[in-house]
Amino acid sequence: MTEPDSTTTDALAAPLSAVRAASVALLQGLGEADCQVQSMPDASPLKWHLAHTTWFFETFVLERFEPGFQPHHPAYRVLFNSYYQGVGAQHPRPQRGLITRPSLAQVLAWRAEVDQRLQALLATQPVPAELATLLRLGLQHEQQHQELMLTDGLHLLGCNPLAPAWRSGPAGLDTSAPAPLRWVPQEGGLVEIGHRGPGFAFDNESPRHATYLRPYALAERPVSQAQWAEFIADGGYQQPRWWLAAGWDWLRSQQISAPLHWRASGDAAAPWQQFTLHGLLPLEPAAPVAHISAFEAEAFAAWWAAQHPGEPPARLPTEAEWEHAASQGAALATLAQAHWADGGLGRPRPAAPGSAGLRQLFGDVWEWTASPYTPYPGFRAWDGAVGEYNAKFMANQRVLRGGSCATPRGHIRPSYRNFFALDARWQFSGLRLARDLD
Repeated sequence: MTEPDSTTTDALAAPLSAVRAASVALLQGLGEADCQVQSMPDASPLKWHLAHTTWFFETFVLERFEPGFQPHHPAYRVLFNSYYQGVGAQHPRPQRGLITRPSLAQVLAWRAEVDQRLQALLATQPVPAELATLLRLGLQHEQQHQELMLTDGLHLLGCNPLAPAWRSGPAGLDTSAPAPLRWVPQEGGLVEIGHRGPGFAFDNESPRHATYLRPYALAERPVSQAQWAEFIADGGYQQPRWWLAAGWDWLRSQQISAPLHWRASGDAAAPWQQFTLHGLLPLEPAAPVAHISAFEAEAFAAWWAAQHPGEPPARLPTEAEWEHAASQGAALATLAQAHWADGGLGRPRPAAPGSAGLRQLFGDVWEWTASPYTPYPGFRAWDGAVGEYNAKFMANQRVLRGGSCATPRGHIRPSYRNFFALDARWQFSGLRLARDLD
C-alpha cells in the first residue's frame, strides 16, 4: 500500500471528518424507507453502505489501534462484513435489504460514535505510519461507497413506476447536437503504465511496468446519447451480427432494448427519455451515453465500424492505451474540467464535452476497455485481510477507466482501475472508441 504523504493529525483529521460527513449528506431528500430497500443483489441499501463503511473503520482501524477496544455491537462484525473472509462470516449479500434492525437512526449514532473514537485516536502525536495508511485506505473506501450510494439509489428509484426524483431542480438541459467525432492519434511505442508516487494508490495499480503499444487513435470524446439513439434506430439491439455470443444471449434473456434508465417516451420526434437522480428528463444529445454494459459497448463498436467502411475498424481501447493517453499533459488538464459528484449530488448525470483535444477522460462516465481485469506483472496483494480488497476479483471482469459524474472529486487518477462484470450497467458506464493507425 502506498504510504500517505503526511502522518500528522491535521493532515488526517479534517479529511476524515469531511468524507464521513459527505456520506451522510447524500441522504438529503430521502426517507428511511428509501435507505432500507435493496433493488437487486448487486446493489446494497443506502443504510447498509453507511453501516459497512463504519464497520471498516471499526474493524481495520479501531480494533487494531484503540487501547481497550470494544465493538459497538458484536453482531455488527458479521452483519456488515462485505466479503472479507479473513475477518469472518458475512451476512448473505442478497439479503442486505432484510436488515431492518438496526434502524437508520441507530446506524447514524454508531457512525457518530466511531467518528469520535477515530478523532480521539488521531489526537496522539505523531500518528503511526501504519495507522495513517489504514485511515487513508478507509477514506478511499468510503468514497467508493459514496459513488455506490448514488448508483444503487438511482437503480432503486428507477424500479419505481412513479419515477421519483431523489432531488428536484436539474441544472438546465443541453439540447445541442454533438460535434462530429474526431480522432486524436497517439504514437504508441514502449510506454510505462501503473501508479507512480507520491500519493495513495490501490494495490491493483502497481507495479509500474513497461508495455508496448502500436500506434493508435482515441476518439476525442465518449460516444454520445445521440449516437446511441442512432444505434437503436438502426436496429442495433435486434441484429446478432454486432454482438458477442454471450452478449446476444444476455440481451435476449434479459429483454434488453436500450441502456438502463432509458425509457420510451411515446413521442416519435424524441422517442427516448432518461431516468436520472432528478427524475425523468429528455436525452441530452451531446452528453455521453451511460448505463451500458461491456456487451453493449462491444456491439456499438462493431456497428460503428460497419457504418464507416474504408476507415480503420473502431474498437474499444485497451486499458494501457487509455492510461497512456490520459497521462499526458493536455489530457491531465481535463481532470480540473471533469463533472464530478463533488461531495454531493453535484450534476448527477453526464454532461456535454468542453474544450478541444481529448475530452472527458475523467468524470462523466466510466469508460469500458477491452482489457480483462488481471494482475500486472509482478503484482503483490496487500498483507492481511485488506489484501482481499482487490486481488480476489481478478477473474471474469472487465476494466473501466476515468471515473464518472457520481465519483467524488479527487478520487480518480490516470492509473485507477475500476472493474465490473461484462453485463453490469447500473454504474455510469459508457465508452470511448479507439482504432489502430497502422
